[in-house]
Amino acid sequence: MTMKDVSTTRVHCPVEVTLKLIGGKYKVMILWNLVDQTLRFGELKRMIPLITPKMLTQQLRELEEDGLIVRKTYAEVPPKVEYSLTKTGHSLYPILNNMYEWGTSYLETKGIKPNCNMKESIRG
Repeated sequence: MTMKDVSTTRVHCPVEVTLKLIGGKYKVMILWNLVDQTLRFGELKRMIPLITPKMLTQQLRELEEDGLIVRKTYAEVPPKVEYSLTKTGHSLYPILNNMYEWGTSYLETKGIKPNCNMKESIRG
């Protein structure tokens, strides 16, 4: 769901708005992978192997429409497109990091060792 949808449904709860913006199945993973880098479509696809190209395209479009990412197209053959976070997208980092930390703690309470390369990809 995009902010346009939020505006038309008159949602004014900050938590609900946040969930509507980042609540897509793969949106958080896309945002997390873009925290400290600019990536091309294929690079994002490799980092999120379970996402289909169609779903990745849809999620990227919604994130762009909501002003969380920017899509930069280069006039080259073959076409080159890169994605990066906007200032608003970067402002989500504390939330994303807290989700990572909470998930790590939760897994550890269940006796499960976290197996995720997400933290290693963040340099800042």
